[in-house]
Amino acid sequence: MPSNEERWLDDEAGPVVRPYALTQGRTRHAGASFDLLATVTATRGIADPASLAPEHMSMLRLARTPTTVADIASDVDLPLGVVLIILADLRELGLVSIRSPVPMPERVDQQTLREVLNGLRGL
Repeated sequence: MPSNEERWLDDEAGPVVRPYALTQGRTRHAGASFDLLATVTATRGIADPASLAPEHMSMLRLARTPTTVADIASDVDLPLGVVLIILADLRELGLVSIRSPVPMPERVDQQTLREVLNGLRGL
């Protein structure tokens, strides 16, 4: 049986940090909810990068250009729940803005669809 120290190390990945340690045991974030299609944008630089975890910094780098929550989640290799909590933390610190997508109208009339189709055929 491996010792406690060996159990928490992986030769390829280095020390293993459990996801709940990144969120301080939280399973939900505070503040307004957002979904996978919400756009995340970094709002300002951080004065002291050492005050944030590497996962926070990684998400801030990805948000330098507007990107969706889904894209960030796929790039950082963390569970979605952890990504949502970290992004909400960054929002509370004023480091990112998170905007929900503009809702689509429930129904588009047939005339509009015909005009779009004719426009596409014209290309």
